[in-house]
Amino acid sequence: MQTRFSDESKRLPRAEEAERILRSCVHCGFCNATCPTYQLLGDELDGPRGRIYLIKQVLEGQPATASTQLHLDRCLSCRNCETTCPSGVDYHNLLDIGRAVVDAAVPRPPSQRALRLGLRGLAGSPERFKTLLRLGAVFRPVLPANLVAKLPRDAAPHGERPAVRHARAVLMLEGCVQPGLSPNTNAAAARVLDRLGISVIPSVEAGCCGALDYHLDAQSTGLDRARRNIDAWWPHLQNGAEAIVQTASGCGAFIKDYGHLLEHDHAYAAKARQVSERALDLVQVLGNEPLEEICAARSQRIAVHCPCTLQHAQKLGGTVEALLARLGFNLTEVPDGHLCCGSAGTYSLTQPTLARQLRDNRLNALESGRPELIVTANVGCQSHLDSAGRTPVRHWIELVDQSLAE
Repeated sequence: MQTRFSDESKRLPRAEEAERILRSCVHCGFCNATCPTYQLLGDELDGPRGRIYLIKQVLEGQPATASTQLHLDRCLSCRNCETTCPSGVDYHNLLDIGRAVVDAAVPRPPSQRALRLGLRGLAGSPERFKTLLRLGAVFRPVLPANLVAKLPRDAAPHGERPAVRHARAVLMLEGCVQPGLSPNTNAAAARVLDRLGISVIPSVEAGCCGALDYHLDAQSTGLDRARRNIDAWWPHLQNGAEAIVQTASGCGAFIKDYGHLLEHDHAYAAKARQVSERALDLVQVLGNEPLEEICAARSQRIAVHCPCTLQHAQKLGGTVEALLARLGFNLTEVPDGHLCCGSAGTYSLTQPTLARQLRDNRLNALESGRPELIVTANVGCQSHLDSAGRTPVRHWIELVDQSLAE
């Protein structure tokens, strides 16, 4: 694809990267075939190829409009198109560049600004978010149905977390919304790791991975969070921690991008690259451990939802299914496993109509094998799918932890 950037665009910090990505696109359109929003809306501008053209036009000097912003907002950033693309177009980084340029040029309506600011303020603070959930539970009987659906269906006990006691140790990203929405996930992961002789080192200085701010019009704030996390983890990595483990694949995908996003920051580039290299999804850690020796698989029928951030961003599609099958769990067939559930970080709140359609389509596929339980690897997907009030949805590590207890 030929490009003719405007003089203003040529001065952007990531201009060369944007131009390189645009020129790699041969506009074949294979991406549209697997794009969830294109499948729903049938609009070329709501598929990757159309969005690439919109970004190209803006970088070449055409004015950005509210319509441009809407089509970019509707993208889930699921990266299914990257898996499909025969030319290896680095679409998600181009989208981040394009969104920043458009958001700087097109002021959002007050309602959108308030929602995005509120989400960043709440989800970036686990304690504030947990307080909000507690208030929601108290006032559940009088809340609108759409808000009630966002609250956890039950308050499952999360049990004890083992003390640090093994020579082998890892760090674990606690997350910003997961401690409130699914508090048992990290506790279960710590218990399973402990049974395998691996301790989880607390790192209270580390906070939100930064993805939420970065994708809600505050890229510099998101990168500042990344720097703070690197500072918090670095001493532990230097003292022998094997890895930084994530139980939320969305956070993991962003941490694995630290090295790229901070490659021009002379103070952090080398550390960011090493942090990204040592960031592992939980399934990568447990996949190499002798779980069979301590796990007693349950007979209930299980459907696995593979998050987009696990299969398309981290290229770990099928790993959770393979691990659970290896342990003897009874997995059902799930058609169209490459498609997005519509959670996509805060997408279910900023684009609720599309998100609900995608959720219900995904649930229809997941439930086609009549499972008793659905498991996933990302708290956003877990909460979004479970909000339909249909088949219960949990993190897969809770299933493994429960089998150890039994």
